[in-house]
Amino acid sequence: MEVSIIPIGNSKGLRLSKDLLERYNIKDKVEIILEKGRIILKPISQPRKGWDKAFAKMHKEGDDHLLMNDVFEDENFDEWE
Repeated sequence: MEVSIIPIGNSKGLRLSKDLLERYNIKDKVEIILEKGRIILKPISQPRKGWDKAFAKMHKEGDDHLLMNDVFEDENFDEWE
């Protein structure tokens, strides 16, 4: 695929098609990797983005309790000694 370099203010950039952005799940940022005479654009994934705010909201609303006990009644801790 061939794309043109376009002026952006005092810099230059690439324009990527909507299809290409969707196919490779490119959102707002990419990582640029320079390797063996090549420029590689790698999508930056942030799967846990916003979790800190969601957890703070859950805590504020009292909705951050365990759904099940973390220790079961029939557990035997002697085998771990």
